[in-house]
Amino acid sequence: MPLTEAGIYAAALRLVDEDGVEALTMRKLATALDANPMSLYHHVPNKEAVLRGVTRMVGAQFRTVTLEDAPWQERIRLLATDFRTLAHRHPKLLAYSFSHQPDFIQPDDPFWTTLTAIVAAAGVPQSEVSEIAALMVAVVIGVLTAELNGSLRQWANLTPPGPDEDGAAEAETGLAAAAHEGPDQDHMFRLVMDTLITGLESRLTGDRDGQGTDH
Repeated sequence: MPLTEAGIYAAALRLVDEDGVEALTMRKLATALDANPMSLYHHVPNKEAVLRGVTRMVGAQFRTVTLEDAPWQERIRLLATDFRTLAHRHPKLLAYSFSHQPDFIQPDDPFWTTLTAIVAAAGVPQSEVSEIAALMVAVVIGVLTAELNGSLRQWANLTPPGPDEDGAAEAETGLAAAAHEGPDQDHMFRLVMDTLITGLESRLTGDRDGQGTDH
């Protein structure tokens, strides 16, 4: 079967899902495709180009249920949850993309176009839609990065300072149990979205109140 960019990206994604980005080499990719390593360079110039192509391919697969008649708050929660699901479907690739490919979200990506449409529907002035959407993406990606690399679990189990001596043993027991169970990352993600949505609601309410005062 002749080599194609799509076939190369699909094989690379399988390798990354299995062993991580660091383990991917052009030679391993050629072996997986049963091809001569040099033949890959007729389609992609290097590993970085392969990873960019794989990330674009995964991003194009993003799908979310459209709830046109639902409140914007519900729509944005669903969008973020679906994006999180995609990240956990390909954690090794997306963790790399979040950290090394700041341009992995493009203007025509399904996620970005849907997000900006929801932000506009919420009542954000058109001149601020991209800024608000970018800030929301930054927060969500920050949380997902911490989930994927284990930082969130580690931070959530840090010992809080200041228990008194009488309650120290009880606190240590509770912390040991919490560390064993690990944080409820689903709950924490919902908390992040609630905070973002509440902040935007407050901003929009303040803008409307300010306009009313002007009049």
